[in-house]
Amino acid sequence: MHIFGKILGTFFGFLFGGPFGAVFGLFIGHQFDKARRLRQAGFHSSFGSGPSQAERQEEFFKAAFAVMGHVAKAKGQVTREEIQLATTMMERMSLHGEQRRAAQDAFREGKESDFPLETVLERVRISSGGRFDLMQFFLELQISAAFADGDIHPSERNVLHKIARGLGFSSEQLEQRLRMQEAAFRFQQGGFGGQAGGGHSHQSGGSWQQASTADQLSDAYKLLGVDGSADSKTVKRAYRKLMNEHHPDKLMAKGLPPEMMNVAKEKAQEIQNAYDLIKKAKGF
Repeated sequence: MHIFGKILGTFFGFLFGGPFGAVFGLFIGHQFDKARRLRQAGFHSSFGSGPSQAERQEEFFKAAFAVMGHVAKAKGQVTREEIQLATTMMERMSLHGEQRRAAQDAFREGKESDFPLETVLERVRISSGGRFDLMQFFLELQISAAFADGDIHPSERNVLHKIARGLGFSSEQLEQRLRMQEAAFRFQQGGFGGQAGGGHSHQSGGSWQQASTADQLSDAYKLLGVDGSADSKTVKRAYRKLMNEHHPDKLMAKGLPPEMMNVAKEKAQEIQNAYDLIKKAKGF
């Protein structure tokens, strides 16, 4: 807990200005403690001139891996799958050398018991300029981390709700994205084109393929955030909205770190694949 600045500020404020000075000193001390806490978490201070685009991108990058580590620790112990997810994410971003070490250091910081989650999320909102698309991308990264082992533990769900609130999302918005991500996880596991796992292996080839395709089609609808009975107009509108929010070039223009470009491209391709499957099945 960072209270050193508050104590000193209150003491000297009272010494030189009485009760009013103590209040003012407490405020100054609080700002000092807040800045010190950010520095210890590896992020820039809120004092001084505004950060450059590169500095904001660096903050976003570090925060993403730090919060990912915090989500991974939510169950009390980081599992092998969650460590592998962080490694896989680094590989997807083609991180090497100093960049990879920075991501690993941030991930470890996130696992600390005194990790300042609320403060870091506040810095994410500032570094992203409050842009919805960037904060949504950040939230979806954390949801992916929680789904590393194919399921979300209640403790992870609680942390995700804290993250969502810190970024300005409602509980309903988070739950919607959780359902979409769960469907996306199954969609990826099955593979676009009906090569799903062995859950239907006892069936004959034709019936297995039919069941697999039906499951994937259901997940494709959920991935786009629409009901399976949605008409073509509703599906197209949902598809266009998601593609607009996840378009890699638009995200880059808004400040997405260049290291995350590949992840953004993969997400956009995932949305495209789901839409293509629905179009093919329904004859849009």
